[in-house]
Amino acid sequence: MPETTVLFFKENDGGAPVKDWLEQLRRRDRRAFAQCVAAVRRLALFGHELRRPQADYLRDGIYELRTRTGRVNYRVLYFFHGKGVALLAHAITKEDVVPDADINRALDRKRRYEIDPERYTYEEDIPE
Repeated sequence: MPETTVLFFKENDGGAPVKDWLEQLRRRDRRAFAQCVAAVRRLALFGHELRRPQADYLRDGIYELRTRTGRVNYRVLYFFHGKGVALLAHAITKEDVVPDADINRALDRKRRYEIDPERYTYEEDIPE
């Protein structure tokens, strides 16, 4: 199975929401940060084959990477573009279910990316 290219979604202002979220998480909780980065690396290795408990399908082409530290759940929402690319679209810290507003935000980013992939791709490596 070929490796999946994992990219960050880029907003109009040039920022990458998931990358920014990961950098903030690294400053707050290095253990949780390391677990989230490990989950992203598993996504790169397994792509469409990644399943629960590490990943799950939410709806409308949006998936979640799932990690937990103590009682805190961390979710990185992503979507696939073709067979070999996964875009990290949104990230949250949550207690229970992923709120519809967060899924809708990821869906909006998915739609924008599909219209103009070059404009909405942030091509920096995953933070270490």
